[in-house]
Amino acid sequence: MRFLILSFLGIFFILISNESIAQSSRESEVKEAAASSSQIFSTKKKASKKSYNQQYDQSIKDYEKLMKANKKKYRKMAKGMEKPQYSDPTYFGHKKKPKKRPKGKRKFCDECGIVH
Repeated sequence: MRFLILSFLGIFFILISNESIAQSSRESEVKEAAASSSQIFSTKKKASKKSYNQQYDQSIKDYEKLMKANKKKYRKMAKGMEKPQYSDPTYFGHKKKPKKRPKGKRKFCDECGIVH
């Protein structure tokens, strides 16, 4: 039993020592390849960052253009709301001011639901 355990440990140590030598030779080859690939990656990264910044700048310009158009639209709507049919309470739902009839001749208005 002891002999088996010692033989397994001996084989294990021999394999570990052989692998460490083999890995050191691979590491030198991998490092050289990694250096060139990282240079390519960095140029791609810079190019993608530049295109992203251009798209970002363009989207900001589009946003500002949209906000100017909205500002103009809201100004126009506010100016329209100053008309008497919106600002004067006697118009209440009418485009034209309703007539004031005498008490006996007043009618029920279908537009606003008030008798006038």
